[in-house]
Amino acid sequence: MKTSNLKLAFQKCKQENRPALLTYTVSGDPSKKKSFEILKIISKHADICEIGVGHNCNTGDGKQIQDSTYRAIKNGIKIKDTFTTVKKFKKTKNAKPCILMGYYNSVIQYGENRFIKKCKQVGVDGIIIVDLPWPENINFSKKCKKKFINFVQLVSPTTSKYRMKRIIKDSHDMIYYISMLSTTGGELKISTKEILKNYNRIKKINKSKNIVIGFGITSKSIASLKKADGLVVGSALCKEISKSLRNRQNPVTNVNKMVSMLKNKIS
Repeated sequence: MKTSNLKLAFQKCKQENRPALLTYTVSGDPSKKKSFEILKIISKHADICEIGVGHNCNTGDGKQIQDSTYRAIKNGIKIKDTFTTVKKFKKTKNAKPCILMGYYNSVIQYGENRFIKKCKQVGVDGIIIVDLPWPENINFSKKCKKKFINFVQLVSPTTSKYRMKRIIKDSHDMIYYISMLSTTGGELKISTKEILKNYNRIKKINKSKNIVIGFGITSKSIASLKKADGLVVGSALCKEISKSLRNRQNPVTNVNKMVSMLKNKIS
């Protein structure tokens, strides 16, 4: 079986002795055109790009990502537009592996098999479905694997050891560790030391799996978490877009500066 683009990205980062930097931005925010421009420019610094699929009931997300999502929906973003963006992005010079992140209702509405097939056609490397947990996601995960698409399993501080072992066993090339019990963008409620302690406990179960940490990661906390395989920053970028729009500044330039700064902190 061909090595996935996600796995290759993690291998490259390990050779450079640093964690992978994963960015999250919402497709269609602040506009269809600008969201593509943001993706294109930040891919010079990011190792993996997560792209949010707009949903009007994003229960796992905090204010910053909700604001981004509502702007995208207001702009009339549709899932077909997101697929077009991915296809276009994957043809650019610095294109990085991309992961679609969204909610199961969007997949159901589009049609499960049709959704996976389209992901394959446009070059999606991975899929995260926030509200499709293990074991309910087993069949969907298998369908993704058949198309050589990574289905990313989620684990959290409350995942029991029994479930953890089985989730890791069923996982593909990447696992997403939710650092704390909160929506995205929440203030870190525990120390980074405690997060790494929990992370290492999971890592010990299978050291060959790439495990990334997400939720609450900012420019202040990212450097102290660099022992992880990868770190996800999303809310901070969405917040920067909102701030840029309020100040009538160019969000493409400002988000790029932030991603460049985050990369420097973990390099």
